[in-house]
Parts: sequence; structure tokens; C-alpha cells
Amino acid sequence: MKPNALVLTGFGLNCDHETAYAFELAGATAQRVHINALIAGDVTLEKFQILAFGGGFSWGDDHGAGVVQALRLKTNLGDQLLAFVEAQKLVIGICNGFQTLVNLGLLPGIDGDYTRRSVALVTNDCGNFRDQWVRLTVDPASPCVFTRGIDAIDLPVRHGEGKFYADASMLKVLAANHQTTMQYALTDGQPAGGAFPHNPNGSLNDIAGICDPTGRIFGLMPHPEAYNHTTNHPDWTRQRELAKRGGGHRESTVGMGIRIFENAVDYFRAD
Repeated sequence: MKPNALVLTGFGLNCDHETAYAFELAGATAQRVHINALIAGDVTLEKFQILAFGGGFSWGDDHGAGVVQALRLKTNLGDQLLAFVEAQKLVIGICNGFQTLVNLGLLPGIDGDYTRRSVALVTNDCGNFRDQWVRLTVDPASPCVFTRGIDAIDLPVRHGEGKFYADASMLKVLAANHQTTMQYALTDGQPAGGAFPHNPNGSLNDIAGICDPTGRIFGLMPHPEAYNHTTNHPDWTRQRELAKRGGGHRESTVGMGIRIFENAVDYFRAD
């Protein structure tokens, strides 16, 4: 049976169509739901297995990226969100959604505490909005459901507040728990080491995405839904030619970003 994915929309969110499309490509049934419909009870979380906080600029990021959305959700739906997590369902936050998850406290979820804000996503070190593609590596030991089987991937970023920040002790805990799921890297796959523009925002430890200790909640700044077709990649013609010459040319035109959504679908198919 296809899992049901709820993709939040409304009040400045602008990646809901692409995110819903990515889940559909991956084999889920996706429904775009306005935040007000959830708050009013017109749509309830119970019938969904996956909750997606997509990208955009919720409430214009007027009080900080993801702050107002997190406050509105926590005030009106806090208990429902915790129940969703306790039911071992999946949550993904992309860009503004990642910012919302850390403001809610759903990430990093250390010691099962999904209410405390302990990390932040702050203004890019470069001082401006970044719209570019980045190389990412994935921790193979991470419990993250969404990144299973992925060693490295190229994805686009587009944000002004994407610098991952935490104190030294928290960074050590995240590393020890393998919760630093995804990191910015050089083109050869080596750590970016904070080097701009490979690390586009100055994130500490090159962190591009983290998960909770269970691996069922995942937040990342890059946009996997924006790599839904091979031609999305700026270097797609070269990649196609290299694949042909290496005998690895495939007819599939599905972009690598869909792997992240397929992993979420497979999680429920395996149950």
C-alpha cells in the first residue's frame, strides 16, 4: 500500500508542488495541505505516514527563518506533532522546513526530547542569499531513513539563513550519534572544511543536514525535490555523455534527489 505524505503549504511556502511531485514519483500518495486546514481540524495527521515541511519563506521569515511557522504549529498542534513522532512515522524538513524543525525542537531530538531548541540555522557567513548546486556526502553509519544507500549526491541550495550552528558539546554529540547525516563537500568528495562556496553558508562541521537519534526525522538545507529529473542538474549533458562512454547509460530520467523520497516510501513497504 502506498504511504500517504502530507506536504504543508501556505503563508509563503513555495516548494509544495515540487515536494508533492517528488513523493508521487517515489511511489507515495501526496496531499498538499494548508496549515490552517490542519489547525482547524479539516485535515488530521492520523491518516498520514509522512509529514513534509517544505521550502519557501514562511511568514516572510520576518522574525527569523521558520520561527513564526514553528510557533504557530507548536501552539496549535504541538501534541499532535509529538504523537506523530511517537507513532514512528517519518518527518522531513527541507530548507525552511529544516529551520522550522529546529525551532520546534523536533531536531536534533537528543535523549528523546522533541521540545527543546538546541541548535540553530542562522545568516550565511557570506552575508547574502545563495542559489547554487553543492556536493554532499552522507555518513554511512547514520540511522537516517531518508539517506539509506546514498554515499554522495549533488543538490541545489537556495537560502539566506542556512548556517548550521551549535555549541561545541552539541556538535560532539551529533557526531558521536552519527546524526550529522549530510555534509558539504569538495567536488572530489573530501570535506569542504568550511571553504566557500563548497560550504555555501559557513555551517559548522560543514553540516548540511541532521537527523534525530531514530533516523525518522530528517532536516536538510539542500532541496532534493528540485533534482527530480536528470536535466535539472547544470552538468547533465556531460554526465550523460560520461555515462554513455562508460557503458552505464540508463534510460531513466529520474533525478537523484528522488532517492531520498523513495527511501521514505520503502520504509513503509518494508513493514
